[in-house]
Amino acid sequence: MLRAAVDSDKDLVRTWRNHPQVRAVSLTQHEISPEEHAAWWDKTMADPTRRVLIYERQGEPSGVVTFFDLDADAGTGWWGYYLDNAGLEERGALFPAWMSIQRAAVKYARTELKLASLDGETLAANATVVDLNARLGFEEMERETRDIDGTPTEIIHTRIIFEENAR
Repeated sequence: MLRAAVDSDKDLVRTWRNHPQVRAVSLTQHEISPEEHAAWWDKTMADPTRRVLIYERQGEPSGVVTFFDLDADAGTGWWGYYLDNAGLEERGALFPAWMSIQRAAVKYARTELKLASLDGETLAANATVVDLNARLGFEEMERETRDIDGTPTEIIHTRIIFEENAR
């Protein structure tokens, strides 16, 4: 289940984002300070082209989905997500949660945001997510190499089209 994030979720989201496994597959891999996170949170929560949703698994906050660069007229947007790796590993639910959060986010983009297309970026080395994206119908648009913390890193840009919402 996805629900709108509220201010009481702010510290959880930062904790999840700073987990070493999450940082290792993120486009920015440094540890996020409380000040940096607070500035991002405030800006993001006030931005009408963004949505922050909390993924709950069995009633427990377990991840976050962000939609950004939302363009209602064009029906386009971008997304990203990460999970409470530590908590889900402890409960033995990390892999099922990956599949569940992706399905829930794609459904939300299609049915709630009414997007015609949804774009994302994934590190090419993150094979599990690359495979899950393909299973959900995302197509590879392009690959590029970017500098991430001083290391040339291959990034895959993907897109899914929701024909029923075409503009």
